Amino acid sequence: MTTTLMSPETERTTTEPRDWRGSGTATQLLVLTGRSLRALINEPRLVVLSLLQPLIMLVLFSQVFSSIAQTDSFPPGVSYINYLMPAILVTTGIGAAMQSGIGLVTDMKNGMLGRFRSLPIKSWSVLLARSLADLVRTSVQLTILLVTAVVLFGFSPSGGIGGVLTALALALMVSWALSWVFLAIGSWLRNAESMQQVGFLAMFPLMFASSAYVPLDGLPVWLRAVATVNPLTYAVDASRNLALAMPVGTGVLSAVAASAALLAVGAFAAVRGFRKPL
Repeated sequence: MTTTLMSPETERTTTEPRDWRGSGTATQLLVLTGRSLRALINEPRLVVLSLLQPLIMLVLFSQVFSSIAQTDSFPPGVSYINYLMPAILVTTGIGAAMQSGIGLVTDMKNGMLGRFRSLPIKSWSVLLARSLADLVRTSVQLTILLVTAVVLFGFSPSGGIGGVLTALALALMVSWALSWVFLAIGSWLRNAESMQQVGFLAMFPLMFASSAYVPLDGLPVWLRAVATVNPLTYAVDASRNLALAMPVGTGVLSAVAASAALLAVGAFAAVRGFRKPL
């Protein structure tokens, strides 16, 4: 009678399961989000530029439009920096959301997503990790903006810390919802240049045809009509009312509901587009 001896390597191979289905969803999200954050940190020039742009906008708008605070249409007893800063939070969040789609297209072009597709990971977890990493980046961006506004420009709204933090949370919610919209656009267009063009075409009308920098009563009649139906106006007004301790009415609920609707539609379209063959 002969006995066949098995090497340790062969024994491990025969005892290990052959149908490994990958790690859990939480682990996938943690690893993929960390990967996106490390990729961002490894590009210091991109980090510096993403921080400089909103700071430059804050300096320019706070100085160029400060005389608007002297007009009759401006809210009495409110300085322009206190009026402007909540809007800057929202508009900066929109600019940061556009980078989500550009980052996704970049990963498609450099072959990273092709590698992900060969692994046993959920396709939607790649998109969710990207959006979470960009949400962290946007949070850092907006926090630096707030500190700069307080230290250099005397930003001190009547809503206090609670009002400012609530306005910050609302801006982050709007930004996260829009990041899914840009992820959807990126997953279907799959071209960085086209993504940038679409982003700029969407951003500038939203930003300037709104109540972000000027009260609605100070706008021409035709532009006031456009700004009244601009969804950004409702987000800006809700954020501003929270920071200035003004009556919010249904503004916050409307902004949250609109953000939730955009997130749901954007997530659905992004997952569908992401599953298309590369």
